[in-house]
Amino acid sequence: MIAEPTLLSRSVQKENSVVDVSSCASVHHVSSERNENRQKTVRGKRKARECSENAKRKHSKSSNGSLGRAENEQLKNGDVEAVTLFEVVSMGRSAMQAVVDDWIDAYTGDRDTALLDLISFFIQCSGCKGMVTAEMFQSKKGTDVLSKMVEDLDEDTGLQYKKFLAFPWILTVTWPLDMDSGEYPLIMSGLYWKRFRSHFCEFVSVLVAQCQNCVIFDGYLLNTLISLLTELSDSRVRAFRHTCTLAAVKLLSALVNVALNLSVSVDNSQRLYEVELAKMASKRASPRLDRIQKKISELQDRKFEIENMMDAIFKGVFLKRYRDVIPEIRSICMEELTVWMKLYSSVFLNDSYLKYVGWMMHDKQPDVRLKCVLGLQALYQDQSSSKMDLFTIRFKERMISMTLDKDHEVAIQAMRLLMVISQSCEDVLSPDDHKNIFQFVYCSHRPLATTAGEFLYNRLLSNPELSRPKDGASDQERHRELVLARVRALIHFHTESELHQHVLYLVDSLWDSAGALLKDWTGLTSLLLPHTSCQEQALSSAEEAFVIELMLASVRQAAEGPPLSGRGAGKKVISTKEKKSQTDDCIKLTEHFIKVLPALLSKYSEDAEKLTSLLKIPQYFQMDTCDQENTQCVQALLAELESAVEKHRDAGLLETTARSYQSLCALDSPWHSLARPSFDRLFQHWTDTLGTQLAESLSDGCFTANEDNILEILSTLKKLNMFNIAQDPSKWSLYELGTRLLDVEIKHGCLPMPVTTEALRCMCSCILWKLNTFGEGVTSRESALQQRSQLRAFCEKCHRCLSHAERLVREQAFMCLSDVLIAHNYQLQMWDSSAGTPLLYTPDPKLQKALLCFVVEHVFTSPEQDSHSSKVSESESGDGRLEDLHRRRNLLAAYCKLIVHSVLEMSMAAEVFKQYVKYYNDFGDIIKETLNRTRQMDKIESARTLVQCLQQLYLRLKQEQDRGNTCSSRVQTYSSIKELARRFSLTFGWDQIKSRESLAMIHRDGIEFVFKGFVQQSEKHSPPHVSYLTILSEFSSKLLKPDKKTIYSYLQKFAGEQVINNREESWMPLIYYRASLMGTAEGEDAVSFISSDTNKQPSITNRSRSPSVKQVNSEGDQRFLSPSLEPKGNKLLKSSEDSKVQQAPLSRESLMSDKGPTSTDEVDVDTVDIDV
Repeated sequence: MIAEPTLLSRSVQKENSVVDVSSCASVHHVSSERNENRQKTVRGKRKARECSENAKRKHSKSSNGSLGRAENEQLKNGDVEAVTLFEVVSMGRSAMQAVVDDWIDAYTGDRDTALLDLISFFIQCSGCKGMVTAEMFQSKKGTDVLSKMVEDLDEDTGLQYKKFLAFPWILTVTWPLDMDSGEYPLIMSGLYWKRFRSHFCEFVSVLVAQCQNCVIFDGYLLNTLISLLTELSDSRVRAFRHTCTLAAVKLLSALVNVALNLSVSVDNSQRLYEVELAKMASKRASPRLDRIQKKISELQDRKFEIENMMDAIFKGVFLKRYRDVIPEIRSICMEELTVWMKLYSSVFLNDSYLKYVGWMMHDKQPDVRLKCVLGLQALYQDQSSSKMDLFTIRFKERMISMTLDKDHEVAIQAMRLLMVISQSCEDVLSPDDHKNIFQFVYCSHRPLATTAGEFLYNRLLSNPELSRPKDGASDQERHRELVLARVRALIHFHTESELHQHVLYLVDSLWDSAGALLKDWTGLTSLLLPHTSCQEQALSSAEEAFVIELMLASVRQAAEGPPLSGRGAGKKVISTKEKKSQTDDCIKLTEHFIKVLPALLSKYSEDAEKLTSLLKIPQYFQMDTCDQENTQCVQALLAELESAVEKHRDAGLLETTARSYQSLCALDSPWHSLARPSFDRLFQHWTDTLGTQLAESLSDGCFTANEDNILEILSTLKKLNMFNIAQDPSKWSLYELGTRLLDVEIKHGCLPMPVTTEALRCMCSCILWKLNTFGEGVTSRESALQQRSQLRAFCEKCHRCLSHAERLVREQAFMCLSDVLIAHNYQLQMWDSSAGTPLLYTPDPKLQKALLCFVVEHVFTSPEQDSHSSKVSESESGDGRLEDLHRRRNLLAAYCKLIVHSVLEMSMAAEVFKQYVKYYNDFGDIIKETLNRTRQMDKIESARTLVQCLQQLYLRLKQEQDRGNTCSSRVQTYSSIKELARRFSLTFGWDQIKSRESLAMIHRDGIEFVFKGFVQQSEKHSPPHVSYLTILSEFSSKLLKPDKKTIYSYLQKFAGEQVINNREESWMPLIYYRASLMGTAEGEDAVSFISSDTNKQPSITNRSRSPSVKQVNSEGDQRFLSPSLEPKGNKLLKSSEDSKVQQAPLSRESLMSDKGPTSTDEVDVDTVDIDV
């Protein structure tokens, strides 16, 4: 008998049981002995193991047993003595060679015992907790042996067993029922078991390699081993299947190496035979020829035998397991199959085997698909594509489609596979295939985009035939022609892709592979500047625009790094090497463009689009590495900047120039002394110009400018507003100039609309700068009062502009008000008490109401009004609607910021929350985020705002119904209000304890709203607002079970028992609401309670059984008058029956962590009361 293999766990890594094999007589066990062994006591088993262990050690010392050298080697290293093969393999790689040699020696002396040791090793590696028994197969009369080969359950012992033929034995493996659900070595986590897997695979390879010249061809070892692995790999137990499948395919891989060695030996012997045969007859040795011929025949026979073994493993294991239900087994099969194809292509690399790889590329598990793709990469790289033509044609579409795989790693490797196929097989991928593949340079996943960029570079930009320089051309001209050819190829690709706004993403994708081209700013600028020798190769205007965009994108990439909007999972930690490379690139681009940029700006001074792109480059200069040597270049650059802003009025160009001035005027810039005077000179010139123009245009408080003067004033205001972002304009008295214009508009209304909006922006910028700088030093009371009066005056002017006739003026005034009020609120929050008197200002109620009315009128407009207001073409209307939606979203977001930053009262959000359902597609995300933010600020006040919202909608609906206006588009229907309540309840989430106080307040206010003025004894009719209870029932599902009881008691206090049990139609909303409170936590439908209410009276019986209800009724006058009147610490006493009720969605840990109104003690949801 082979004794119990060890129970595999982390705690017994070095305490494995020994194999109970004392002699070869263990082969002749019968079934009666096996049954007797099952009934041994624990003491008997220990004694048997100790005896066998002593016998084995004695045997190994006296006769150089199977583990002698391995034990000695481990003992020399100071390790624990190993007894079994499993223990030696678990110890590590150092003893692998020795243990295999020892086992071969033992097999030569007693092959049955050694082979049983090997069989036990594979059983132990499967994590088997049972035992293995063996009996000789001696049936030569053709009895029905196959009927005994079963895997079943032994009902007498309660153990599973598998009985199979491993010639010359019939093996029986017995294991407990729970083995299939437990862990086994191949799937255990931890470094130890990862190493064990590699040691296990190496053991199989070393075993075959060491046996290839001796016992491997005895017709006994491998036949038994293959039979064992084949049978166990077909077991229902996952551990057996996984372990033995891995062992079988590794055994086949080792046999492939043996077959390759035999093939080499056959070729060498064949060449030796041919050499000997080519000798003259007199010098030819016939016996030698016979020996060589005999050796060739012997080697060929061995090779044929090995191939038969390989075929047996392939058919017996691979064909059954490559579609196994376990993904790990399928991955193992695919990985090893591609290895066989690469190593032994003469046998395995054909369509009969390749089809399995093609089929498994459709597997549901990404790891299996990944193994197929990686294996195919190795095959195509091995110049074996000629044998794979049919496979390539058959599965080309699948390989291309795998670039869209949902698993990113599979998609990346599929892209690399197509890259390899394109290099090895020129005609496989068509131009359309390449075009579709290259589009991945614009995808959001950066690793896939960079792989596609590498493919694009290798296919289009690194082609040696791309440029053919003329004879006698200089190195500079050759380099320029090469850069020109590559850029034109890139222009052609970018033009065909029709994604002209994504040059930045294209550069990011090509950065790793084509970095040398993209960083060749000298070559790129040489294409833009005049070149006398290459006039015939001059770029067109569109090509020049692309080169400028490409150059700007490469500058940004070199200065800021790869992360782009929508590409990348977060900030990447830059290593020291990458940081140094980035700094070096910034230094190079700064030294280059500081000299070349003035010439480029001068050349494209009339083209605003190209000029805007070039003006962004100074923003990426490395200021701390610059020196004073380039003073003339900086002066030329500043002169071009001044010329650009004087010639153009484009807003984008002006803003870009202001940003560049801001970079050059920074305090840490070496050119601060040159750039700051230039900036001040420009700003002073524009301020003086504006003052002169206003003096000429404003007479007697009226605006009397002609069209030319209006254009000049407007242009000057735009320039001043754009350059406000760079420096503080306070010293130029710009606010006073804007005030003069705005006063004229408010008094007389004769100011042109663009001038009014620019004046508002100008004054807003001045106020924001003053708020930003206010408090930097010690602030006096007089200064604070002056600033507050200026802020109040500006807000009053904007308030007046909210009713302006022009929509753009109204919107600009609203945005200015929002920005100023939020900035003022932030300044108060960050105020330092040591800075003196703070700037205090609170918007008056009229202004707050005006802001609310503006949002209601300008944001929540119906589509019908928009469609009637403008009749244009369908495409124009589509673009206009998108722009209009974007504008309205900005307005709503600005108003919601005022609420979130506590500038406006939270109750003013009710009008916004009312539109949650009606405008969900347009503004649902903004309203929901506002609701969540307000709930974080104050849960009770936020819930009160929701109640206010629902009650106002309900009252408005009731008023319209009383008037008979039931079809008004401005009034929401009853179902829409109910749906709004349902959406509000969903925003409370799953944490019922966290929101229990808010929900209780919603129900309390709702009940008080319905029964306000209702007298129980005198009233026979239902209250006028009783239907509101149906809306309120939408929040009942979020209540905890004890809270439902409390709310129900509160309802009884107002309604009374007679009203509660009333079945009249007018009281159906009350019945519905009552049923929602009586529903269980598992969510039973409230309608089922309504249908059964007429046949039972649960309230009376519950009162007799539940003391908690009596307690609530007796204390109702004290508890429910007002939340402020309730004494602290007052709790409801629950009955023993109620206290056993448990809360299903919440665990005890979540209750303990809840910040409830009690204390740090453990909270029980059935005994803690809430304030209602």
